[in-house]
Amino acid sequence: MLLPVIMAGGTGSRLWPLSRELYPKQFICLHGQHSMLQETVMRLSGVEAQSPVVICNEEHRFLVAEQLRQIKKLSHNIILEPVGRNTAPAIALAALNAIEHDEDPILLVLAADHIIDDKKTFHAAIERAIAFAEEGSLVTFGIVPAGPETGYGYIHRGESVSGQQASPYKVQRFVEKPDLKTAEGYINSGEYYWNSGMFMFRAKRYLQELEKFRPDILEACKRAMANVKAGGDFISIDKADFNLCPDESVDYAVMEKTADAIVVPLDAGWSDVGSWSALWEVNEKDDSGNSLKGDTFVHNSKNCYINTDDQLVAAIGVEDLVIVNTKDAVLVAKRDQVQDVKRVVEFLKAECRTEYRKHRETYWPWGRADLVVQAERFNVNRITVKPGEAFDLQMHYHRTEHWVILSGTAKVTILDKTILLTENQSTFIPIGSVHTLENPGKIPLELLEIQSGSYLGDDDIIEIKEQFGRS
Repeated sequence: MLLPVIMAGGTGSRLWPLSRELYPKQFICLHGQHSMLQETVMRLSGVEAQSPVVICNEEHRFLVAEQLRQIKKLSHNIILEPVGRNTAPAIALAALNAIEHDEDPILLVLAADHIIDDKKTFHAAIERAIAFAEEGSLVTFGIVPAGPETGYGYIHRGESVSGQQASPYKVQRFVEKPDLKTAEGYINSGEYYWNSGMFMFRAKRYLQELEKFRPDILEACKRAMANVKAGGDFISIDKADFNLCPDESVDYAVMEKTADAIVVPLDAGWSDVGSWSALWEVNEKDDSGNSLKGDTFVHNSKNCYINTDDQLVAAIGVEDLVIVNTKDAVLVAKRDQVQDVKRVVEFLKAECRTEYRKHRETYWPWGRADLVVQAERFNVNRITVKPGEAFDLQMHYHRTEHWVILSGTAKVTILDKTILLTENQSTFIPIGSVHTLENPGKIPLELLEIQSGSYLGDDDIIEIKEQFGRS
């Protein structure tokens, strides 16, 4: 049976301001009714496969767990990378972990941030690939190109494996992103596919080829897995050992070197959603070519992409624009210049601003917090705590906190005193007081938190007792 391995790392900076380091595009609903990670998992419905293994960054662990829980796919199946080391080591971690629980499963390696509209054709390509993976081939899925795209790498196919139409082909070579003239030559030849970054092979077979071509990566991964910490839904990799692992993609480490690579053509409405213009292309549009999401008004405008998650956006007399509005940032760009969004992210990093890394609204294992007001000596957060969840037991050296309950019931402990608060009631937490808050009810708890003091940074949260296993 197949074991899907879903790669959910990465920051998706090309889709700023919606995608940010702490909440990248794979966890956002950009196409369809669910997040891209959830869509990737649900796309496998109808394929005979085990529950997926998801590989993600440690700081995204609770996002992944919550999104898998929502679709009932959470089952001790999240591998946490303490540092990013690209796809070759990530797949090695999944293969090593799989072999511990299965003799030698076939791994179906997928990215969490791709769109595939034709699920039936996708499933047929998977079925076609299984027989070759069982025989020891390392399969990659090549996207039938829709045009001379310069933003993708290409796969040059060789001879047919079976001589039949739509048969897999031997991989002749992988090529880097070409210029336009070269890409046009690739398309005209009919022998090239876009490199999708999706693969299928047996776990042991992949490790054999990795040992042949990059034994240093395999050894580093084995050491990291030897000190693995498993708890709850997470498999935590040893940071010290994994930090020494080389950074390398599976393409460079294995697929370009192996003599057993084959490519299965795939024409299923695929997109890696690498830019706002790509997202405009795949989403539904009105009669004027506008793709609209959220509270919008357009007049005499065409071929625009507008996405707002908060305020009304009105566009009048404009064409070919991308307008993205979040609670703390607005992007306006020509649709043919969205590749320069990365310059905004570079500017924010250089200026030590937080908008490249996190949204005004942040997500936690217990719920979420929306920073409504931020000033020099006070912050105001609107906090939502899920039923049955609680803050870690904590204290602060530099700030006081005032909690006002908006709806629901709060169980508040300050020092050795515990009280219940309901709508319109409040409490005050002095500096240095050990405290926690719990939602004992059946509905979400909403409250305003007013922080006041000389220093309001997150590192003034001194955890006394952890509720969620954070390190």
